[in-house]
Amino acid sequence: QVQLVESGGGVVQAGASLRLSCVASGRTFSTVTTSWFRQVPGKEREFVSSSTWGGARTAYADSVRGRFTISSDTGKNTVYLQMNSLKPEDTAVYYCAAQSRIRGSIESVEVYDYWGQGTAVTVSS
Repeated sequence: QVQLVESGGGVVQAGASLRLSCVASGRTFSTVTTSWFRQVPGKEREFVSSSTWGGARTAYADSVRGRFTISSDTGKNTVYLQMNSLKPEDTAVYYCAAQSRIRGSIESVEVYDYWGQGTAVTVSS
């Protein structure tokens, strides 16, 4: 089992930055991909960004590419999401997810084995 704990959310104004952290514990050696998703009430959880463990490959949703950066520190078992130039439409609960084996599309919630509890981000205009 892998446990994921997110932190770093908050309330900021448009144009500001935040850095989210996701700390993994447990059988972290079994993690091959770690991703960030976000969800607003009444909508489906949507893909934000993904990274292979160690950061060799990354991917971003079109809506955040160029503003968000995913990175990882394997020594700390932590994945980060640096969010710059935040917009009100970035407001959501952000979730960290981990995949123990590569399968399917990384943008699909179905392929992830572990999820964190989420951290809320609110961007005011």
